[in-house]
Amino acid sequence: MEQLSAGKKLDRAFEELGKKNRLSFELDVDADAATLKALDAESDPAPGEEIPDEAAQLISGAKITVTVESKKPLAESGEKDLVGTALKVSTPDGDLAEYRVIGDYTYLRADMDAMGKVSGSPVPSADDLPPQAGAFKAVLEGKWVKFSTKEMDKAAAEGEGGPAPAPSLDARTQKKLVKALREVVAREVRFKTAGGGDGTEHVTATAPFRTLVTELFGELRPLAKDLPPGMELPTDKDLKDAPNAKVTADFTLKNGELSQVDVDLAKLAETAKVKKLGLTLRMSEGTRPTAPAGATKLDLGDLMNGFLGGPPIDGSDIDTSGLDQDFPGEDF
Repeated sequence: MEQLSAGKKLDRAFEELGKKNRLSFELDVDADAATLKALDAESDPAPGEEIPDEAAQLISGAKITVTVESKKPLAESGEKDLVGTALKVSTPDGDLAEYRVIGDYTYLRADMDAMGKVSGSPVPSADDLPPQAGAFKAVLEGKWVKFSTKEMDKAAAEGEGGPAPAPSLDARTQKKLVKALREVVAREVRFKTAGGGDGTEHVTATAPFRTLVTELFGELRPLAKDLPPGMELPTDKDLKDAPNAKVTADFTLKNGELSQVDVDLAKLAETAKVKKLGLTLRMSEGTRPTAPAGATKLDLGDLMNGFLGGPPIDGSDIDTSGLDQDFPGEDF
């Protein structure tokens, strides 16, 4: 009886999230830099491909926050219903990068100096850029810039030789996926509940990792033909070496609503020496995504033709050693 009631409580908690018009997710990595370095070493990286100390330190203290707001309840919303989306990567030392889509514009800012240190490719100083650099100078200074979302989509499509259809799942396939996942969870996951004060309740879900993922992909494989192009599912052979230790997720319910999920992954580290390895996901209504004031408009045409490749700039005395790295917006 406890198994059924715990699962039902969790189902209802997720349904309550779907009734909201705005929802914020905060993902926190619960591991120190030494643990991340140990895990990286265990994967036997090629010489020179080891995770840099700065990157391990940043990841260990990083938080990713995603907020979505819609005109309709989120469970009923499509892309056209969204009025604002925001993503922020923050560290104890400050925000690393932030990205917002509001109306017709996409807004972006990033701590380029910090990102350069983490990647091992320092970016040039904004002072080294000529006046023609315009908004790109604001990018290097960590200020807000904005660009037309439609223009960016058009430029991306032209760069790829034409627009590509966005990967999507039709409603029928989505229902099949949900049914398949529910069946696996019912078979393999064991639920328990524990009460708490002030309307707080904990539901724990425990399952052997390799068995769970093997069963999940086994159920999804017959649906592969209905999945978006490029989604290749791993085979049972691919998964045979995955650790089969039991993993537990702790779901915190506040007055029946899901407020936090804690997952302990330390047992999956196997022979690597780890002190603490987990993920924490917090849910809240968050802050409404709004357009930042004073953003500098980034004209994609001027940037490509006038600054990066055009004749107005000589560029012989400009330090561009860090400009060959990916533009940070591509990762968000």
